[in-house]
Amino acid sequence: MSNEIENIIIVGTGCAGLTAAVYAARASINPLVIEGNLPGGQLTTTSEVENFPGFPEGIDGFVLMDNLRKQATRFGARFEQGLITEVDLKSDVRILRTAEKEYRTRSLIVATGASPRMIGVPGEKELFGGGGVTTCATCDGAFYRNMDVVVVGGGDSAVEEAIFLTRFCSKVTLIHRRDELRASSIMRDRVLAHEKVEMCWDHVVTEVLGANEKAVSGVRVRNVKTGEDSIISCKGVFVAIGHIPNTQPFASDMKVDGEGYFVPETDSQIRTDRPGVYVAGDCADHLYRQAITAAGMGCQAAIEAERWLAEIGS
Repeated sequence: MSNEIENIIIVGTGCAGLTAAVYAARASINPLVIEGNLPGGQLTTTSEVENFPGFPEGIDGFVLMDNLRKQATRFGARFEQGLITEVDLKSDVRILRTAEKEYRTRSLIVATGASPRMIGVPGEKELFGGGGVTTCATCDGAFYRNMDVVVVGGGDSAVEEAIFLTRFCSKVTLIHRRDELRASSIMRDRVLAHEKVEMCWDHVVTEVLGANEKAVSGVRVRNVKTGEDSIISCKGVFVAIGHIPNTQPFASDMKVDGEGYFVPETDSQIRTDRPGVYVAGDCADHLYRQAITAAGMGCQAAIEAERWLAEIGS
């Protein structure tokens, strides 16, 4: 165990964590950034990002995150690889532990993101990202202009994705394992009335087709009542069955809701009930889940941490 106490530790290297690192480093508070199993976060798996401000021609997701990391490093942010397994945030000096090391810090920004729930069928992993399987219609819908796509799910998120995709796609097939949507009544009515949306009731996806060609060509589905298999041709598969916030190691010492998302103070997106501890990005935001909103939260968290450290005289 090191006796060194950091001014600030940032956990996570997605848009939220790296933006926080840029701001904290420029403020000369010497941030240490701990990156987990997916440095750069979910955006590194996205082939092209068209809706991040400042890139009129779009930018590769990996390149965007690599640029953010280089920017943070240029200003003095330090990076270490590690997976937080345990925390103790009750005292003034917060303790974070990985399997190999213990960290101590005065302030903390948790920006660990969230992982999309996936179906777990053949072809899904192979075609995720640039191959046509995605979890974000807002991010990728415009790539499927005048094409047929499918959306998998039955809640508000799936219905919202399907309706959004009708702006671009020629047909949207919404695949749901039951014979009734779980979405709110107003959303159900809207999607069922839409001329571009076709419902596929009582079906589950058993395979995403097109892996050999490295591009989605369709999905194999099974009727849960009859067991009959069929194929739906499409160019894109939008999986909308929820996200899993990466908050488990912190949940014992920080407030989380029933789905595991951090619960900030009511008057703030990023402050928690523990002074000097902040949250940012998809681990606390289950509404927008966009790169730009995560970056904004990272900025806020770093500024708040800087002010808090100045108040306590660090």
